[in-house]
Amino acid sequence: MSALPSPEPAPDATEVDASEAETPGSAARKPVRRRMSGPARRRRIEDAALAVFSAKGYGAASMGEIAESAGVTRSVLYEHFATKRVLFLTVLGTQNAALVAHMGTAITGRGGRRTRMRATVSAYFDFAEANPTARRLLFDQTDEGDPELSAVRWGIRQTRTRAVMAMMAHDTERAGLDPRSPDAEVLIELLISSLDGVAQWWAHHPDTPRATLETMAADVLWSGLEGLNPRRDPAE
Repeated sequence: MSALPSPEPAPDATEVDASEAETPGSAARKPVRRRMSGPARRRRIEDAALAVFSAKGYGAASMGEIAESAGVTRSVLYEHFATKRVLFLTVLGTQNAALVAHMGTAITGRGGRRTRMRATVSAYFDFAEANPTARRLLFDQTDEGDPELSAVRWGIRQTRTRAVMAMMAHDTERAGLDPRSPDAEVLIELLISSLDGVAQWWAHHPDTPRATLETMAADVLWSGLEGLNPRRDPAE
């Protein structure tokens, strides 16, 4: 998945048509300003909010700062998102869905279980490397000091875990676990949490080759999964 675009300052709600700008030898003409579409403006606001929330957390972020980063006025911002809470939860939900979709392609892809385990590990590092702000928002910025937001964040985490549980149901069943059991949920929590722990470590040790991380993580996770059912044929 490609990295989310970094928000750039832009005229509020409009864009300049470069073809109308002054050129040598031509009479100066006033640039034509074309109104940005509502969906495009909303995406720009969400991109700016992701960067601000990821860097500062929910409490320290302000709607004014997000509006300035998005290149819109506060009134335009509030036309799209009535409160900072609504904007935060929208961004959080969007990025969580993007992560699940990205990992899901690897989990449900072709190949044997070990091949797909390696692909799943690689997919998580793809996401973490391409979308560092999204990863920080989902896993690092978790102390909003707001019981309601904490409850919503936990609900989003459970949604993510259960989505991955459903995608890995066949694999967990082959490992000897009921794919709907608490044991399977613990397994998925270990998978996601351990991968993000390695991603955080990598952020502080950027010289470590990514291939080294992927191999170690995939081998450890595979060994743990296989160890749950020692009676199973190892060739499967």
